[in-house]
Amino acid sequence: MNSATTHDPTEPLTDRGRGPVTGGQQAPGRFVSLARAGRTIWGNRKARAGVIILGVFVVMALVAPVLAPYSPTDNSFERSMDASGAHWLGTTAAGEDVLSQLIYGARISLLVGFGAGGIATVIGVLVGLTWGYISGLPADIVNFVVNLFLVIPGLPLMIVIAAYLQNGGIAVIIAVIAITGWAWGARVMRSQTRSLRSRDFVQAARFSGDRAPRIIFREILPNMTSIIAGGFFGSATAAILAEAGLEFLGLGDSSIVTWGTMLYWSQNSNALLSGQWALLFAPGLAIALLATSLTLINFGVDGISNPRLREGSTGR
Repeated sequence: MNSATTHDPTEPLTDRGRGPVTGGQQAPGRFVSLARAGRTIWGNRKARAGVIILGVFVVMALVAPVLAPYSPTDNSFERSMDASGAHWLGTTAAGEDVLSQLIYGARISLLVGFGAGGIATVIGVLVGLTWGYISGLPADIVNFVVNLFLVIPGLPLMIVIAAYLQNGGIAVIIAVIAITGWAWGARVMRSQTRSLRSRDFVQAARFSGDRAPRIIFREILPNMTSIIAGGFFGSATAAILAEAGLEFLGLGDSSIVTWGTMLYWSQNSNALLSGQWALLFAPGLAIALLATSLTLINFGVDGISNPRLREGSTGR
């Protein structure tokens, strides 16, 4: 059965038993080619800038022991020093090197961003696909749970949970952010699933006797790769900002070195009043740049599923 009789021009066509079809030609596989996706993202100027910025932070996190001039917890230096040749960004009120803490802090932000963003995306995909495919009472129950998480304000809920589980470490922060951040992705996936479940290739799978899990994960899911990727980068961005906010409020583990705890301790030591602007400005700028890089990459991800956006972004 041919699935290309009616279709949305912004979505890839799919044929029964085959992968996405673009321009009437069969694609090489079920999922969008990684090489093609990479070229699409790199061809977008905004996304290219985001990839470069993100790459800098990833390299900085991976080789932090090599780049950092000192240990981030070494407090043997003079306290509240101004920027100098020995300490490019000065020292904290506890006598720690600010630049070393800034470099090591990238590790936690990336871990929380990709960890919590990945978990929230997986939960949203599983719930959204199931919710969009089923009907009746089970769908109503899922609808109630998702709407409950959507109605409750995310930030107050995160603050309450984090305060109750305070000093539980990074794992608790990741869990809190993931628990409070999956609902929006689930609703998006549900809408897309309901749109695809009436397509010819899904109907053909039903008539051929395929079970619901196979239809969901082998027929519907491959057509949502770009949406899932975009949702992941959005969730990762929100997770990075949420982690920094919770740490800044003192609801995380203040004994570890993160950009959020740097902001927390700089506030406690009145860094601006003492002229230590780097204590506040440097981690704040790093958080903003990392979040911006993921947002910029999303522009390229949009072009994977929408050729019109792809062409417009490359200036053709």
